[in-house]
Amino acid sequence: MPGREIKDKNIQERIYDVTRQIPYGKVATYGQIAHITGGCTARMVGYAMAAIKSDDIPWQRVINAKGKISPHGLGYGSAVQRQRLEDEGVEFDKLDRIDFSRFGWLPE
Repeated sequence: MPGREIKDKNIQERIYDVTRQIPYGKVATYGQIAHITGGCTARMVGYAMAAIKSDDIPWQRVINAKGKISPHGLGYGSAVQRQRLEDEGVEFDKLDRIDFSRFGWLPE
């Protein structure tokens, strides 16, 4: 969609660099990634995640501030994200939320 991309590829690469640091079995929020990256917003992080074309970026580990998987444009992406997280041992509660106190990434 027009307007749904990051024009500054340097910021996009910094977002990807931060995302690569999220450990296996842990999650981070879009806002958290934006804060660590600096100079961007949670929405920009979402756009960057949607534009990934490489398997070396663990996009599945980025969730929303409610502890949930955000809906993906094509629909099936949410199921793929959930399955990948469950394969890493991340658990969901009855409301499909992830307990950040257990599975959240808190970088030093």
